[in-house]
Amino acid sequence: MPVPAPRPLLDYDAEAQAYDATRGGAPRAEAAAAAVLGLLPPDTATLLDLGCGTGIVTTRIADARPELRVLGADASYGMAAMARSREVTVVLASGARLPFRSGSLDAVSAVWLLHLLRSPGLVAAVIAEAGRVLRPGGVFVTTVDKDAAHDVGSDIDAVLAEHLTATPADSAQAVTGHAASVGLYPAGEALFTGHGQGRTPRGAAEALLAGRYASRVHPRGITPRELADRLELLPGPDTPRAEPTYRLHGFVRALRGGG
Repeated sequence: MPVPAPRPLLDYDAEAQAYDATRGGAPRAEAAAAAVLGLLPPDTATLLDLGCGTGIVTTRIADARPELRVLGADASYGMAAMARSREVTVVLASGARLPFRSGSLDAVSAVWLLHLLRSPGLVAAVIAEAGRVLRPGGVFVTTVDKDAAHDVGSDIDAVLAEHLTATPADSAQAVTGHAASVGLYPAGEALFTGHGQGRTPRGAAEALLAGRYASRVHPRGITPRELADRLELLPGPDTPRAEPTYRLHGFVRALRGGG
């Protein structure tokens, strides 16, 4: 049975122009790029940034290591167009069907991608595809538990707590299991700060209504509008709470067998 193409929770074509400004901009991108680079072996020659979005992280990876050939892939035309405007060599492609030969790449990164893939079997399919295009000894680097990183013990978290999904698509345990099934084994971890991503009550309410929490928040016994109203009643509606700390896991493709 063919694997379904990723179904984004938002219209990323429409979001492309404003995406970076609403997601922490350059400081967050620089922190992400540095964390990815820290998990790459020094002899890495080629890297595919899967779900590269606007290319804001991709370009920083390339700029920091000029000898590294960096490519991008994204399923959104609008995002891919933004990445191309930053001179990223990018292909329009689903993460479950990449136009690269098996064993042809040294590294694949997927930053802030897996948590969005809610279709059954899709995270496993994307990880398997990353494993397919990696050479033996190649490295797959991905964020895990992305949405949970925003749970910083704030009053916003208290309002949302009873409405959180129990099965995040990118849980570290699930991602590690999917990786092992295709011969990708743990090879390091890195943390980085989500600069500019400290939530405000008003911003959280707007994000909820816009669908940006669809991978993490499923209102129970209440409408999204009612839940947003509860957020907007919190004190300091425009005061950012603590910034999240994101986690990257690295996996290495087995030298023999295992996919």
